[in-house]
Order: sequence, then structure tokens, then C-alpha cells
Amino acid sequence: MGRIATGAIVSLWVIPVSVLVNRIVPDPYMDEIFHIPQAQKYCNGDFMRWDPMITTPPGLYYLSLVHVAALLPSKYVLQLAPSFPEACSTAVLRSVNGVLAVLCSIIVYEIITHLRPALDDRKLGAMAVVIRQTNIIWMLFVACSGVIDITMAHQKDSVEVDDSKASNKGTNLSALNTSVNVSSNLKRRKSRGNSKANQHIFYPSNTSSASQTLGLLHEIQAIVLSSWRIKWELLVSFSPFFFVLLAFVAFLLWNGSVVLGAKEAHAVSPHFAQIMYFSIVSALFAAPLHFTIGHALDLFQSFWKNRLLGFLLLFLASIASLLSVHFFSIAHPYLLADNRHYTFYLWKKIIKFHWSMKYLLVPFYVYSWLSIFRLLGKTRRRIWTLVYFFATSAVLIPAPLIEFRYYTIPFYFFILHSSINDSQSWLLIGILYTVLNAFTMTMFLFRPFHWDHEPGVQRFIW
Repeated sequence: MGRIATGAIVSLWVIPVSVLVNRIVPDPYMDEIFHIPQAQKYCNGDFMRWDPMITTPPGLYYLSLVHVAALLPSKYVLQLAPSFPEACSTAVLRSVNGVLAVLCSIIVYEIITHLRPALDDRKLGAMAVVIRQTNIIWMLFVACSGVIDITMAHQKDSVEVDDSKASNKGTNLSALNTSVNVSSNLKRRKSRGNSKANQHIFYPSNTSSASQTLGLLHEIQAIVLSSWRIKWELLVSFSPFFFVLLAFVAFLLWNGSVVLGAKEAHAVSPHFAQIMYFSIVSALFAAPLHFTIGHALDLFQSFWKNRLLGFLLLFLASIASLLSVHFFSIAHPYLLADNRHYTFYLWKKIIKFHWSMKYLLVPFYVYSWLSIFRLLGKTRRRIWTLVYFFATSAVLIPAPLIEFRYYTIPFYFFILHSSINDSQSWLLIGILYTVLNAFTMTMFLFRPFHWDHEPGVQRFIW
């Protein structure tokens, strides 16, 4: 019932927004001038011609064919489109986005159900609606998460067996201590109120930096030892991921690049400042979680409990951030030339407002990352958080262009795995997203402008 309600609620805004967009902007706009003609070629049965400006694989175009085929009988009966190619209009192809919006909201609902089975249907539905708005790195991240869960569960079972044997025989306590040593630190942190269906590890909020470091080392040791003991089971269980990885490597060898088209404009670059931008954008998009006095005090206390190590980590993070923004801030030509994107104004009006601005923003970058780590550390194992950071870095650092769409997957992983149980935070986040989306659509639809050097109507967009 919950998933039906979630899909229905999302449909209530998807349908009127889609109708409004098609009425005000009937012709292909921005990247649609590449994607819609390409999809229409597929509708005509022409699968051999490819627009060299398109960077992504053709999966969406095949999906569009399925979507149009499903709509064709009703269009034929209503005499709206007598043939398949004629059914592939701009409005119909755009409607694929609406269908995917509804499906994604239901998928998010299912993910939250899996991660937080204790939540009732009303909260689950609200969360799915609020946060709904592939990539080889994130596929590998999911695989690593699975390996972590399996190996840690195996380690826990092994320790429980050892505990049982030791208690029954009552012999050699030192041997018991040795067997428990690898994961005793993990067992102590297990949440008392955690559901059996949701085997996450929760950490107390007053854990010091030193114990966090030791806990991470214990987790890495436990995972390495357990993975080696069950290596063949892991190989069988995760073989589908290996096949996808091999297919990706084969694609790289065949294509010579991650993207299909416009390879020069999307060349891999050491854009380390990108992960700084991601941190502050993610923090702002979840501001009720990050920018509260209570959370700031909690973050400060976690460092204060072990001041030496805590402030050493803070110092190293600040130095790394300063080096990133000084040496690896990339101004892509697309960013500088296209004033239709909000990132153009963020770069020009904030980051480049003064030469010192990019350095003055470093404390906010550092705080945002530390806040993300703190929130994830309350619900996830430390090794999971570390892998999450590496996956985010692997996705964002090679990307030379600042685009918020690159941030969506790591942001969703963060928001889904953060502990947000109070209704007030979800309400504030929901209001924030409603205002943000209303502003975006208002500017896009009702504030058009013109370029002197090019005919046509231009519109603001992310």
C-alpha cells in the first residue's frame, strides 16, 4: 500500500509539471536537441547513426522505444499517431522522465524499507517522496558494501560459535580472547534496538577519534581475514559484478574513453576541488541535519575527547583542502561560456568573486565533510564510510565540469544511510526541496532570456 501511495503522490506533481513544460517549451531545448533526434532515429529503425556530441550509452533510447510501444495502441485508437515514428514526439519522449520519476520514488521507498524496517508506512512514503529527485564506480561500491556485510556477518557468526564452545567447555580463556579480539570492538557497538532484518552497526555519539581509528583498523583486519576464509563463496556471490566490471574494461579498451562522444570536452582531469564542492552542496541540500547547534556541538565534542589526534586530522584535512582548491580548481570552458546554468553564477559570483574566496570557503568544505562522516558513522561501519569516500572521489575527481547531477548518486547514498528519525528534519528538508524546485521551475518557465550572438529563447536550469 505504501509504494502505491508513494507513486500516486509523485504522479500528482509529475503530470501537471510535465503538461506545463510541454505547453511552454514545446520544442527540444538544451541537450534535448541531441537526445530527442537520436531517439527519433531509433524510432525510425535507424540504429547505426550516432550523434558524436552524445556522451552516454543508448540505454535511454531503447527504453524510450519500449515506452512508445506501450503507448502506441491507445494513440492509434485515438488517431493521435498513425505510425510508430510519428508517436515519438518530443512530448512523448519527455514523458519517459515522468514515468522514471514515479518508478524511482517507488524504488527509493523499497530501499528505505530495506534499510529501516522499523519505520511505519507513512514515514517511509514521506521520505521516498522527499528525497527522490549507471555508474561503474557505484556498482563497485554496492559490491564492496555487500562484501563488507557478508564478511562481518561471517566474522560475527564465527565469534559466536567460539563463545559458545568456550562457555560450554569452560577452558582456556586466553584462546577465547584471541578469537574474539578481531571483532570484539564491533560487537560492543552493535545497536541494542536494531532490528534483526537490518544488520547495521551503530556507533555511540561520544566515540573518540582514537577509538574510531582503532575501530577502523579492527574492521579492516576482520574483513580481510573473513574474506580470505570465504573467498570462493564471495567469488560466486559477486560474480555478476565481476562480469559488469569486465564489460566496462572492454568498453574502455574499445572506446578509448569513459564517454562516447565529445571526448575532448570530457577528458579526465585531476579535479580534486570537485569533492570540496560536493561536500558543501550535500550539506546545504540537507541543511537541517548539518547546520544546527546540537550537531555542531556533537561534532566538536567528538574531536575534543581526543584533542591531539582530532586536531591533527582537522589540520591534515584543511591542508588537503587548501591544496585542492589552489592547484586543482578547474574552470571548464563549458562552465565559463554557458550562463544558462546556475553553476556559472556560483562560480562567477561566489568562488571567483575575489581571489581569496576559494580559500575562505575551505573551512566550510572541511566542516561539511566531517559532518557527513559523523552522520554516516552513527549508522554505518567505518570501513563502509571510508569506501563511500573513495567511491565519491573516484567519480567526481576525474570530472572536469562542475555539474550538480554528478553529485546525485553519492548524495542519495548519504541521505539514505543517515539516521534521520525525527519528523521535524524531514519536514524542513521537504520544505527546502519544495521551495528549491518551485524556484527552479519558475525561473525555467517564466524567466526566459535571449543571447545577442544566437537566435532563440534561452532558459535558466541547473
